[in-house]
Amino acid sequence: MKSLIQIITLSAIVCGMVSAEQQLKMRSLFNGKDLTGWKGEGYIIEEGAISCTPKGRNLMTEETFSNYVLEFDFLLTPGANNGLGIHYPGTGDGAYTGMEIQVLDNTAEKYKNLKEYQFHGSIYTLAPAKKSGLKPVGEWNHQRVTVNGSKVQVILNGETILDADLEELSKKDPKHEGVKRRAGHIAWLGHGDKVSYKNIQIADLAPTVNAAELKSAGFNQIFDGKTLEGWKHEADTNNWLPLNGVLKHNGIPKPTKDLWSEKSYVDLTIQFDWRWAGRGPMKMQPTVKSDGSNGEKVEVEELDSGLYLRGNVKSQVNLWNWTVGSGEVYGYRMDQKMPAEVRAGVTPKVKADKPLGEWNRMIVSLKGDRLTVNLNGQIVIENAQLPDAPKDGSIGFQNHGSAIDFANVWIKEL
Repeated sequence: MKSLIQIITLSAIVCGMVSAEQQLKMRSLFNGKDLTGWKGEGYIIEEGAISCTPKGRNLMTEETFSNYVLEFDFLLTPGANNGLGIHYPGTGDGAYTGMEIQVLDNTAEKYKNLKEYQFHGSIYTLAPAKKSGLKPVGEWNHQRVTVNGSKVQVILNGETILDADLEELSKKDPKHEGVKRRAGHIAWLGHGDKVSYKNIQIADLAPTVNAAELKSAGFNQIFDGKTLEGWKHEADTNNWLPLNGVLKHNGIPKPTKDLWSEKSYVDLTIQFDWRWAGRGPMKMQPTVKSDGSNGEKVEVEELDSGLYLRGNVKSQVNLWNWTVGSGEVYGYRMDQKMPAEVRAGVTPKVKADKPLGEWNRMIVSLKGDRLTVNLNGQIVIENAQLPDAPKDGSIGFQNHGSAIDFANVWIKEL
């Protein structure tokens, strides 16, 4: 999947979810030939479609997703039962650790006594869908699913059959763990019945931001959401991909590496959103003490990126999944020549990262050699000193082998 970037322009009209004027670019999640980009067993490829076999259970994407529009075609066989898993963490029953949108032959006699939330398009146990829209068994159906923050919408063959708010559903069923999630894998949740899927495409959506408010506060947007204009990059930009307001890196280190702004900055405040778009290997990494020194090692899922300041690798505000949390400045914290107060100052006061896959909002201010970092509304670094930091330079986003998304990049020069 990571090597397959089929771009298809689509005029997006998603009622109440995405602006009718917004042009979405979809990318393919299935190449029509094999299961590249998917993990699981019991599914085969036949006639350009993914089909569930009697041994089929869960087949999930390698990538994780948060806000998106998903489109696909599906073909039911008589009495078939399957499901679309959203925000699936990768383990457990997808209907409960994540959420399952039913894919079902409503006309089968054996389903005549179904509960309201079990019909096609419903979120299993949580929200019933309208019992309409399905074509006769044996004909291909087209479905669009929009997941945007807490809102979930299902459009079947042009008809809206579900509009749900996960926040409200969570209040009604507080014991359901999956409804609380806001990110995870997309999965086909099989029950051994033959259901086929093809033309599986997705458009990642950026989180909302108040552009007018940022502009009035003196901020300028430096990523236009569509191109890499204003950024230095190698000729082959397959690994850095701007789509629908999201700047995606697939985690492949070559041929493209870090991405740098063409403009140089002195004092600034930069606000941006970021999230992990994939999973990482489990590794032993040190805990970090409040004085900036390393403690005992623990196992973490290795995810790593960062924001470079003033063209300087040492002045990198880390984005990672270590226990210390994002926001620390590794180059200064690990420099044994630095005074103790400097090493402690660049160590986060608290881990404020959202769960893996969810969007984080970071605000970084650098004035002179003083740094403050706000992550998801919490001050994690406050007025830390970066001795001998360059007086000016580009900002950069690091590729360190982890799939990551950036969005809403705004800068105010101080």
